[in-house]
Amino acid sequence: MDYVCLDLETTGLNPKMDKITEIGAVKVRNREVVGTFSTLINPGRKLDERIVELTGITDDMLRDAPSIGEVLPDFLNFSEELPLLGHGVLFDYSFMKRAVVNAGGKYERKGLDTLPIARKYLAGIESRSLGFLCRYYEIPHRAHRALEDARATSALYEKLWEDFSEKEDGELVFRPKDLIYKVKKEAPITEAQKDRLYKLIVRHKLNVDYDVEKLTRNEASRYTDRILATYGR
Repeated sequence: MDYVCLDLETTGLNPKMDKITEIGAVKVRNREVVGTFSTLINPGRKLDERIVELTGITDDMLRDAPSIGEVLPDFLNFSEELPLLGHGVLFDYSFMKRAVVNAGGKYERKGLDTLPIARKYLAGIESRSLGFLCRYYEIPHRAHRALEDARATSALYEKLWEDFSEKEDGELVFRPKDLIYKVKKEAPITEAQKDRLYKLIVRHKLNVDYDVEKLTRNEASRYTDRILATYGR
């Protein structure tokens, strides 16, 4: 089975509100790793302390990193149209699809997910988290960095394949399936929105944790409404 194992680090869990901070990917052909992809991404906002503590990624590390738009062509070229593998793959797919659509592209993929495979065949063990499964199979794993998670997930998939692919229903379980996540392109912030938001920030002497220039139209409206509700005009 040929695939690209994708893992993302993000500013949070909501693809509508949060942004990608790191991409890690492993390309596998005929069960052999043939390439890797790894980059930090500047999300255009400061990271919450809990995200810094979880991942070890800091604002300083992201300050000079490329934007998602700069990185996407290289990632799409690397990943081709291969199925995506992940542990809870729809999470990573939803963030990536939103980024591609916002950049004016299309992103439809099939996917393989180690989480439901583990739930099906390893129902008797304590947990099916990636960390626990890596310990169970003695797979080296540095959690919450994208490339390391992608390497670990790929290794986990290969272990699951070895153990369970020849089961009676194995062909169906290990077959890539369509990934479904609906998203519409988000328009960038307008000049009028920029002008209003900058004026509010200056008027109320605010230190904001986002880059106004990188906001979408909806994000700009939310931030503007939040300032108005808190500080008035």
